[in-house]
Order: sequence, then C-alpha cells, then structure tokens
Amino acid sequence: MPEVDQFKQEKNYHTDIPVDTHGFYLKGASALDWGMKNRLSRIFRPDTGKTVMFAIDHGYFQGPTTGLERVDLDIVPLMQYSDAIMLTRGMLRTTVPPTLTKAVVMRSSGGPSILKELSDEQIAVDIEDAIRMNVACITLQVFIGGEFETRSIHNMTKLVDWGYRYGIPVMAVTAVGKDMVRDAKYFRLACRMCAELGAQVVKTYYVPEDFDTVVASCPVPIVMAGGKKIPEFDALTMSWKAIQEGASGVDMGRNIFQSQAPVAMMKAVNRIVHEGATPEEAYDYFNSIKVEG
Repeated sequence: MPEVDQFKQEKNYHTDIPVDTHGFYLKGASALDWGMKNRLSRIFRPDTGKTVMFAIDHGYFQGPTTGLERVDLDIVPLMQYSDAIMLTRGMLRTTVPPTLTKAVVMRSSGGPSILKELSDEQIAVDIEDAIRMNVACITLQVFIGGEFETRSIHNMTKLVDWGYRYGIPVMAVTAVGKDMVRDAKYFRLACRMCAELGAQVVKTYYVPEDFDTVVASCPVPIVMAGGKKIPEFDALTMSWKAIQEGASGVDMGRNIFQSQAPVAMMKAVNRIVHEGATPEEAYDYFNSIKVEG
C-alpha cells in the first residue's frame, strides 16, 4: 500500500476540540433521517452518548468457541446488562427471546472459517430480513489491507446503500489485514475509509499510542473492540483509556463471557462507560459483586 503522507508536515488533529454535533448528540449524525437517528439512539444512550455492546458473533467463523457453547444458558442472561447485542441472525432467531428489548446489531457478512483467508467474505443477510428482525444496525468486517479488500469495501457500501434506503445505520468493523501493522496509522486509515464511504459507526481496536488521533480523524462515532481475553483489570483499563480518548463506547465479547464473573464484569464496564468510574474504582466494584457470577 503506498505511503501518501511520507513527505507531508506533521498533522494537527486538534484532539482537544470536540467535533460539533449540530443539534444531535452523536458525531456525524446531524444530517441523518429520523429513523436512523432513532435507531442510533437505541444503541447509544441519549443521556451519556455512549454504548456498551455485547458481541457474541464469534461463532460464525470460529464455531462454538470457549464460553459460547450454550448461548441459551450462559449468554442470554447477560444481555440485560448491555445497551446492544451484536450477533448473527441465526443466533437471534434460534436463541434470543423476542421479549428482549435491547438494540440488535446484526452481523451481515460471512465467509471462510478461521482455517481460510478471512477477508474472503460476502454479504450474508438480505436487508429485508434485517428489517424483518427489527434490527437497530447492520454490521460487517471491513478488511483494509486484506487480500479481498476491494470486495470487502463493496460489501460495506452495498450495506450502506441499503441502510440509507431503509433508515438502518451501518457499523463497519475494521479487520486488520495480514500485512498491516496494528498501529494508530493503520487504524486512522481504516476508520477514515469506512466513514468516508458511508458507515455511520466504526468499531476498531484500541492502540496505546495516539488512539485519540484515530478518534479525532474519524467523523463518526468510534466503538472500541474488546479483542482477545485479557485480565479483568487490564480490560477495564483499556476501556477507560478508550473512553477518555474519545471513544463512544465499547463492544466486548470474550472479556465478558470468558471472565471469571461475567455479570460483575459487564456491570463494571458499564460503570466506566456510563458513570465515569476509573479502572481502580471499576475493578473494586467488580471484586465486590463478583459472587453474582
């Protein structure tokens, strides 16, 4: 991939100046239609402007990974503590009670398993079926730097076109290509591309150096991906740092359902995202209630 900035002067991202929301509380959403804003309001709490998503879509390429063997028994009871759930249509229809009122973020891409080239994905959900399931958002992985990058981009823009037609926002999930370095430079590129091409929300990974520039240079809300399981205090610290540096929420899966106390961990993450707790305060809270499970 060519380096287009190698001779440019250092950029000023103005990370200390928030982006004007022009009358709607989410960045980049002022010109959206009422229906799309309403759906975004189901995902991002209007009182805080942030979200705690619960991702359980791993099975679409990993199968019944650790913690997701029995979604009905181990995962569904946790959903009530989130603002939104991210999952596939198969799991939604077969396992999630229709009485659940949490926002649904529908995984709409699919392709190879972990044994193959993951960027070789196609759109896997028709927009009419997404509407039928009353989803608040449709989402897919976008492999910037992957072997099938162009197809991945086209998948996203097709979802964006469908979303505008029916008032359903699209969340692009930045997936790191095999030959790309996982750093702020890469994520600035990937997140900006997704937003420029129409995604209303971008989910991306936290990087310890210059994550605030990733957020500042993306004109739509950034949701931090939880990633692989790490110790509870480290996951809470990462969440706190992402929020402090401008993220509009976190989307955690393995750091919740693989925790020694999933309910306590979900509640502790909520403390950080919605109540401004520090990592130490949230971890103390986690330890005080982890007997709940």
